[in-house]
Amino acid sequence: MTIGFFDSGIGGLTVLYEALKVLPYENYIYYADTLNVPYGTKQKNEVKKYIFDAAAFMASQGVKAMVIACNTATSVAIKDLRRKYDFPIIGMEPAVKPAVERNGNSHKRVLVLATQLTLKEEKFKNLVSKVDNEHIVDFLPFPELVEFAEKLEFHEQVLLPCLKDKLAALDMSLYGTIVLGCTHFPFFKDVFRQLLSENIEIIDGSVGTVKHLKRILGERHCSKDGNGEIVFYHSGRRVEDKECLDKYSRLLKRLNDIDE
Repeated sequence: MTIGFFDSGIGGLTVLYEALKVLPYENYIYYADTLNVPYGTKQKNEVKKYIFDAAAFMASQGVKAMVIACNTATSVAIKDLRRKYDFPIIGMEPAVKPAVERNGNSHKRVLVLATQLTLKEEKFKNLVSKVDNEHIVDFLPFPELVEFAEKLEFHEQVLLPCLKDKLAALDMSLYGTIVLGCTHFPFFKDVFRQLLSENIEIIDGSVGTVKHLKRILGERHCSKDGNGEIVFYHSGRRVEDKECLDKYSRLLKRLNDIDE
């Protein structure tokens, strides 16, 4: 049996990359909803329909667990998905809690970067209100990074001016941690590191999500019966085009290069 990973586009690869390191003896389905990307700028009901279509496809493939590797999709639909399906469904949330814990005694603030829809949802607001007792969390919508990622635009000469312009209104010396609250954003960690002080930590929720996935699989005694094989789908259509498969390989390699 396989583990399903779902995202509106390529962002969920950043979570799948962590899973391949932690759970190498599993097989995976990666479902990118390429017909409807991006989600973060669309209406909630529209996005919810896309998510349920993807989940129905995953269920038809007999997955033993599904990871909603998209912060926006998690915030919009995960409660309803868990009510409908009996296999484990693991979601994403911005790593606000660990960021607050790391900065609580440093008198530094936390900046969350995410999509507009994630930041507007009650799930995110409730998360912040629960952990941010000192009111140190700020947030900024950054949909441009989703567009850059989907266009495979990783050139510093294009990205750095955009990042500088977006952050220009903020006094970055006030911040101790940047939270990348969209799974597309870790593709740009290396560019952020060039722009930000080395004293500012950059974190995201991928590692915590995969640890949770591993724990759930262990509790359910799910067998490790794979070899790291990944089958890619675009909005329900299996990807067999070599050029496209090579693109996914390059993106996973980029994440490995950023890690090193």
